Amino acid sequence: MVQPDRDRLPFRFGPEAPVLALVGASLLWGLAWIPLKGLAAFGLAGLPLSAASFGAASLVLLPLLLRSRREWRGQARWLVLIGVLGGYANLSFTLALMHGEVVRVMVLFYLLPAWGAIGGRLFLGEAVDGSRLFAVVLALAGAFLVLGGPEALGGSLSWVDVLALTCGISFAGNNLVFRARQSLPVPTKVAAMLTGCFALAVALTAATGPPLPAPGTPVWGWAAAYGVGWVLVATAGTQWGVTHVAAARSAVIIILELLTAILSAVLIGGEAMSATQVAGAACIVIAAYLEARRG
Repeated sequence: MVQPDRDRLPFRFGPEAPVLALVGASLLWGLAWIPLKGLAAFGLAGLPLSAASFGAASLVLLPLLLRSRREWRGQARWLVLIGVLGGYANLSFTLALMHGEVVRVMVLFYLLPAWGAIGGRLFLGEAVDGSRLFAVVLALAGAFLVLGGPEALGGSLSWVDVLALTCGISFAGNNLVFRARQSLPVPTKVAAMLTGCFALAVALTAATGPPLPAPGTPVWGWAAAYGVGWVLVATAGTQWGVTHVAAARSAVIIILELLTAILSAVLIGGEAMSATQVAGAACIVIAAYLEARRG
């Protein structure tokens, strides 16, 4: 990936700025459950909330997507694939956080080391050595513990669990396409991802017909503000940060998202974790760290 030349910007940042941007973005993602559950309490949740927030974010990026059309002309199918995979990942992540337990959703989503390693091996021919295989096994063992350990074998997954798991798989696939199509500008791919989420949310809202707040209700404006002031800012901070920070270092920093979500859900949201869930979460955090250190 060609990194932007910092000297060409109209203003200069210190060397610590990308790290701070990445830390800030990780904190925003880890705390995203707070505005989501808050908006749901005011009568806007699920698909309509996703449509409003991601619609506002994608509307801001639409001029960028159109302006760069010469660069992605002939590669539109890859942008559509990013829109489907990344769009579903963002939509299912939002729905799972709103309707499920934050800790459980975040931990299951962070099976990314397992899905990333498996997908990288199958589709990009990346090596899976002993260290990576250990991280995969550790992540899967952590998920087994979070789902209840031996008790999970006799039960069934909830629909929120399915959303969290498939969200991680879809996001890992989205990341594989991001890596495989280096010729596409990163901002263009991000715009396709957010626009895909908006399109999926609108289509499913139209198909299911959930109750909606009246037009002009302030909660619509708050949802749009969340999309532009939270989702878009966090996405831009993550992408700008990983562009300027070494891959291994940035991946380790991003794990802060998971830790922030767990701690805030326990301390602020009043969620409780059993000893089995703590052990499972620890396994997944360690697996994510091991995978991140590989770069």
